Amino acid sequence: MSVLIKGGLIVTSTESYKADLLIEGEKITTIGTNLTCQADEVVDARGKYILPGAIDPHTHLCMPFMGTYAQDDYKSGTIAAACGGVTTIVDFQIQHKGESILQGLERKKALATGNVVVDYSLHPAITDPRPEVIEEVKAAIQDYGTPSFKIFMVYDFRVDDGVMVQLLEQTKKYGGLVQVHAENPFIIQHMNEVLAAEGKLDPYYHAVSRPNIAEEEAIARAAKLVEFTDSRLYVVHLSSREGLEKIKEFRKRGIEIYAETCPQYLLLDEERYKEPDFNGAKYVMSPPLRTKESNEALWSGLSSGDVQVLSTDHCPFDFKGKKDMFGKDDYKKIPNGAPGIETLMTLLHSEGVVKGRLSLERMVDVLSTSTAKMFGLKDKGAIAVGKDADIVVFDPEQKFTISQSKLHMNVDYNPYEGVEIAGMPHQVFSRGLKVAEWRKDQVVFVGEVGRGKFIKRAPFV
Repeated sequence: MSVLIKGGLIVTSTESYKADLLIEGEKITTIGTNLTCQADEVVDARGKYILPGAIDPHTHLCMPFMGTYAQDDYKSGTIAAACGGVTTIVDFQIQHKGESILQGLERKKALATGNVVVDYSLHPAITDPRPEVIEEVKAAIQDYGTPSFKIFMVYDFRVDDGVMVQLLEQTKKYGGLVQVHAENPFIIQHMNEVLAAEGKLDPYYHAVSRPNIAEEEAIARAAKLVEFTDSRLYVVHLSSREGLEKIKEFRKRGIEIYAETCPQYLLLDEERYKEPDFNGAKYVMSPPLRTKESNEALWSGLSSGDVQVLSTDHCPFDFKGKKDMFGKDDYKKIPNGAPGIETLMTLLHSEGVVKGRLSLERMVDVLSTSTAKMFGLKDKGAIAVGKDADIVVFDPEQKFTISQSKLHMNVDYNPYEGVEIAGMPHQVFSRGLKVAEWRKDQVVFVGEVGRGKFIKRAPFV
């Protein structure tokens, strides 16, 4: 199968230029002007952008949490991804007690096989750091194709500083990357006790219980351990101005520390928790939504390069039947998480590029190119000959009002319901196969369930 895309504006992380692009099989084979080669399909991309497919490196599909499960499985979650212009995901595999890293990866792959519609990889999350698991990190980096490892500084399954030091040393030695959910659990525990004693248990107090300083302190402590080990660290879902300032401070000292943020921390703030009739529960996630000052600081960090990657932390729970299942009278029992995988690219274009907060090229960098480099996706993340033909033909003029009824995420609400979007995917290709396209008033899935494959990732360099 061959596809010739003609007359679009090709956007890379460094430049934009008008050209044609030829896909043959699964790869980009030719880029040039006025191409006349024969193809099975010709796409008229005049007036449209030709973008590399977005990579979402932070998703939670099929994940058990707080007495229930994240509702998107690998089929529904990757269909939603495709319809939003996301052509690769890196999902988290949370280690079960007693599992090896390999056993956990195989368990998660079994759920994905035959169901994914775009390509995927996995991050092992280390929650049972037995000595043999620490030793297995080398094999995960060099043999399993999973060189990034998540640890939590919060929750019952958090790791202590000693384990963090061991993982930082191992990943430094063999070319891996430690990812950290950075919050201080003791500050949160204290605030939970104070608020419970005062009878303050509405959704708004979820944000109060996890103050900015809890993130700031945890980032600082983790960064000191990076300094001690001369290793490297990646902070997931950075949410606060204070956390960003701490990262910048350590980076100026030569400490190798990277960060991602998510659309919710750019566009939503803690006032959402005050929505009546328990609607504030829709935004209960960890870390919580912050202030408008943090929103603006993170936009600035994304534009300047102090924040390298944009992800979603996609982890959806129905508002009715899950968010309210245990948490009606206690914010601590509301399942933490929100949907976002399908609106990642469109929100960043509409709220970022269109509103002048960042350039088109920077959008491509934080959605695709930097992410591919960070996580060893060698064939992804760029419009270049030889790369996988993961391509979004994007219409910057197409308007769309976000409505859960016209999205594909398996959840009964959307945090951005009613937001008017400027710019939508026109056609989406995953390794040369069209998987989604705009029809009438929404993007629809046109791909093949099960065609997506597991991607082994290269070690960090």
